[in-house]
Amino acid sequence: MCFLQFQDYHIMAHHVDVTMTHQRSVRGEGRGADMAIRRWVETDTGHRIPNHKMKCCNLHGHRYRWEVEVRGETVTESGVSEEGMVIDFSDISRILKEHVHDIIDHAFVVWEGDEKTLRALDAMGPDHHTVIVPFIPTAENLARWAFEQVAPHISSAYGNKMWLSAMHVWETPKSCATYHAGLSD
Repeated sequence: MCFLQFQDYHIMAHHVDVTMTHQRSVRGEGRGADMAIRRWVETDTGHRIPNHKMKCCNLHGHRYRWEVEVRGETVTESGVSEEGMVIDFSDISRILKEHVHDIIDHAFVVWEGDEKTLRALDAMGPDHHTVIVPFIPTAENLARWAFEQVAPHISSAYGNKMWLSAMHVWETPKSCATYHAGLSD
């Protein structure tokens, strides 16, 4: 019989016997966690980096991927829908849709100090979906913004500890910015 060990998971070949050890480890914020989960949503969003030394100073857009990482303990309350989960993926999807997707999908995100772009977007008329932000809309700043939009809505009804640990923003398939919990503390 072959026995493989991968982190806290033990898989025994031939019997399909999967068990998980329950080890608590203290993370940087002093919170114990058994699990990390991720869920993402995509948007088509335009922006401009006004002082960029290359092409990004032009108006352009991306197919952004907004990926939430939630850490915490799994629900142990017997018989509830979320038993064995940190949080239901559908709850994360709803939060992402409401607080990120529906705000900036098919929108142009512009820094409030980018007067040239603001004038151009104003000429598009009142029906143009423009989102004015107090920061230059780099992937890094958008990751922080999305983290701040989502974090207050990550909570449990069952008493298990959980928190938004990171927001990963994929601007392209090769370029990702991540904002981690605790960076502003």
